[in-house]
Amino acid sequence: MPVERLMPTEESADLIALTRDIVARELRPRVDEAERTASFPREVFRTLGRAGLLGLPYPEEYGGGGQPYEVYLQVVEEIASAWASVGVGTSVHALSCFGLFTAGTEGQKQQWLPDMLGGELLGAYCLSEAHAGSDPAAMRTRAVRHGDEYVIDGAKAWTTHGGQADFYKVMARTSDDGGRGISCFLVPADTPGLVADNPEDKMGLMGSTTTTMLFDGVRVPLERRLGDEGQGLPIALAGLDSGRLGIAAVATGVAQGALDVAVAYARERESFGRPIIEHQGLAFLLADMAAAVESARATYLAAARLKDAGRPFGRQAAIAKLVATDNAMRVTTDAVQVLGGAGYTKDFPVERYMREVKVMQIFEGTNQIQRLVISRTLAR
Repeated sequence: MPVERLMPTEESADLIALTRDIVARELRPRVDEAERTASFPREVFRTLGRAGLLGLPYPEEYGGGGQPYEVYLQVVEEIASAWASVGVGTSVHALSCFGLFTAGTEGQKQQWLPDMLGGELLGAYCLSEAHAGSDPAAMRTRAVRHGDEYVIDGAKAWTTHGGQADFYKVMARTSDDGGRGISCFLVPADTPGLVADNPEDKMGLMGSTTTTMLFDGVRVPLERRLGDEGQGLPIALAGLDSGRLGIAAVATGVAQGALDVAVAYARERESFGRPIIEHQGLAFLLADMAAAVESARATYLAAARLKDAGRPFGRQAAIAKLVATDNAMRVTTDAVQVLGGAGYTKDFPVERYMREVKVMQIFEGTNQIQRLVISRTLAR
C-alpha cells in the first residue's frame, strides 16, 4: 500500500506520482536480476535524470527541479523502497553536485551543472581514504600546483559509482596545514592517470559499484578547483549534513519496503486456522515496525524543513541519520523474523533489505560519529 504523504504543493504531489510510476515501470522489474548479477544500472540513472528527479534540490536556472529538501527526500525514499542501490546513488549524485553549486563560480556552474543535474553526467564523491575514514583531515592524497594546473596523487577508498561515474568530486591535500590544507576539485572520469581499482566484494548493495579510485599524476586545470585553496574540508563537511538526510531517506524507504513485504506475507500466511497477522505476538511486532518507519520519516522531514527554512540543521541531520538507519536495521531484521524460514531465503527480498541497510549505519559518517556530532552540539 503506498505511503500516505502530505506534500506541500500540488506540483510536489505530482512528482511523487511520477516517481511511483517510474519505480513501477523501470526499477521493480530490474532490481532482482541486477542485484543478483551485480550489474550497475546506468540507464536507470539516465531515466531518472531525464525525468528531472536527479537534480530536484537545485535551482531551475541550472537545470534542477527547484524543489525543497522536504520534497526531494520523499522522492529518494520512494526510489529506495524499490531499489536501495539506486536510492543511494541518487543521494550520492546530489552530494557530488553540492560543492560546485555552493562553492563554484557562476561560470563553473553554468558550464557543468546542467548536464550534471540532468543526469547525462553521473557523479561520485571522493573523500574517504583507507586510513582516514571518520577523520578526513588525516587524508594523504595530495594535489600539487604547477602553474595553471594541479597534479593529484593518492587513493580514495569506498567510492560509490567508482569506475562508472562521469566526474568525481575530489578532496585532496594542497598544504600540510591539517584540515585547513585540503582543497576541492571536480575531476572528469577520462582524465589520464585516474583509474578505478577492482570493485569491493560487498555484503549488499550489489548494484552499486564501490571501488578505490587511484590517482597517478592526474592533471587537473586550475579552473576545476572549487572554491579557494584550503576550503575543501568545509565544503565536504557542509555537504555531508545534506548527504546524511539523503541516507536517512534511503534507509526509511528500505524499511518501508520490508514492512510492506512483511505485512503482505502475514495477511496471507495462516497458522492455527487464521492469518498470522491476527496473532497478537506477531501483530505487535508489525506495529513496532510501522512505528519505527513512521518515526524515522518524521525525523528526517523535521530536519529537512529546518534546512529549507535556512536554519542550522546539522544536529538534526545527524539525529535523522542515526534514527533512520538504526530503525531500518531493526525493521529489516524483524521482517526476516516475520517470514520465518522463508525470510532467510532469496525467494523474498527481506534478506537483501537486511544486508543492504547494515552499511547505512556506517557510511556518511558511522552512527558512532553521529552520536559524537549530536553530543558536541549539546555540550555547546
